[in-house]
Amino acid sequence: MLDTLTFLLERLFLLAHLKLSSLLPPLRGEPPLSKRDGCPPQPAEAPQSLQRGDLLEVPRTLFTHFGIYLGNNRVAHLIPDLLPALTADRLQIQAMVTNTRLLLGVLAKRASIRVDSVEDFAYGAGILRNATDRAAPQRPLPGEEAAARAERLVGSVSYSLLWNNCEHFVTYCRYGTARSQQTDKFCEWLKSLIRDQRSVLLAALLGLLSMACLGMSLSTALPSLLITFTLWMAS
Repeated sequence: MLDTLTFLLERLFLLAHLKLSSLLPPLRGEPPLSKRDGCPPQPAEAPQSLQRGDLLEVPRTLFTHFGIYLGNNRVAHLIPDLLPALTADRLQIQAMVTNTRLLLGVLAKRASIRVDSVEDFAYGAGILRNATDRAAPQRPLPGEEAAARAERLVGSVSYSLLWNNCEHFVTYCRYGTARSQQTDKFCEWLKSLIRDQRSVLLAALLGLLSMACLGMSLSTALPSLLITFTLWMAS
């Protein structure tokens, strides 16, 4: 039951952030998605201004993407990717993760913590450095310790939009505790949605519609009643 609920919440989280244009493969010669949003991307921060252990973030595809700077123009980041589960070819795996490949990794719940250049990590977008320090409840760890943590975790990992995403990885490395503001904001939005009594009415109407279309039976009536009752008690 818990696995099913987590599955549904993750799909809702994905749909809440989804841009239809991200599902389409880029045309030949077309720039990355971050360059097609109507505004020219900011230049990536010069590697010489970055310090080992810095927390970097960029707007990439569906979400804000995070990484830990390792020095020498290298960034460790957790990114959804199905390919490591399908092949051991290091050349294929090390190639830049495209939007389609990233989305397949999200759906398959597979990811890898990998090391890429600053340019590949930025994917054409501007980079923010240590912007989360202002909101983090803990003080950042020393840069060398944060970078060493990231290097120890490099490799294939399981992935969850809610419980183990790129933000969990970098906050663990830099602050010692894995957490995600993106997940927290989604949970707050979901909580407000559940508390809205209009959701109860909508659930009841959808339940009646399903029974009208599929017929009155235990398999249609029971879920409708349970969902409507749960939303009513939670609102």
